[in-house]
Amino acid sequence: MSTQNHNALFEALWNDYLAITPDADAIHEEFKALGDDIIINDHIALRTFNEGAINLENIGSHLEQFGYKAAGEYHFEEKKLYAKHFQHESDEDAPKIFVSELLLEEFSAELQMFCRGLIAEANWNIRKDGLTLPSRPWGKITREAYERLLEESEYAAWLAAFGLRANHFTVSVNKLRGMESLEAVNQFLKDKGFELNTSGGEIKGNENVCLKQSSTMANIVDWEFNGGKHPIRSCFYEFAERFPMENGELYQGFVAASADKIFESTNAA
Repeated sequence: MSTQNHNALFEALWNDYLAITPDADAIHEEFKALGDDIIINDHIALRTFNEGAINLENIGSHLEQFGYKAAGEYHFEEKKLYAKHFQHESDEDAPKIFVSELLLEEFSAELQMFCRGLIAEANWNIRKDGLTLPSRPWGKITREAYERLLEESEYAAWLAAFGLRANHFTVSVNKLRGMESLEAVNQFLKDKGFELNTSGGEIKGNENVCLKQSSTMANIVDWEFNGGKHPIRSCFYEFAERFPMENGELYQGFVAASADKIFESTNAA
């Protein structure tokens, strides 16, 4: 049973996300000009490590406090990730939450050692203060550490720099009044000068898998490292169009092959 307000959770995640994703606010303004005053969020995504107090299992337990339960699981062998998505038990309009974790044991000893240092710091802080979203439960890393992680895993580098925050929010194309398809959304965004993720094509998925997705490339922001600021990619905005399954209900899950390419929206410039 839900004991905490999931709307307050999403408000905190949204405000944190907007602070480092100026494209999202700009895109909202463009959609408002077309008559979409309220943008419905399909889902958000969080990244984490597969060990300690911040692993997927513990984040899932945290989300249960807000009325969420696991509804699907996904494997990403190339990127060495495991993921689940969570849906709200009683509020059908509540955004889904996609949580992925890095499989540390599949990486080099150097990456494991560094990331386990962050996890140890997180464990200590969470024992003291509890798990909070959004948060980065460890201190700032150096730019040099970020660059070393980037050589082996973009996901690990992003997570070490940014922590437990919404990696992206997602516009529900089905709920837009000013646009009728993901293709129209993409063309509109390109016409307005936004950069789209073209890995695997601008549109990932199709009607056969009941889900089409696209996304901007993450904004480049001056991020505060231990030692000074440096421009890196932060967060991005996704767009999802869902289609009915054979039973007539809209598909509510995710497609691993498409999500694999969406992850690349934060790839280094």
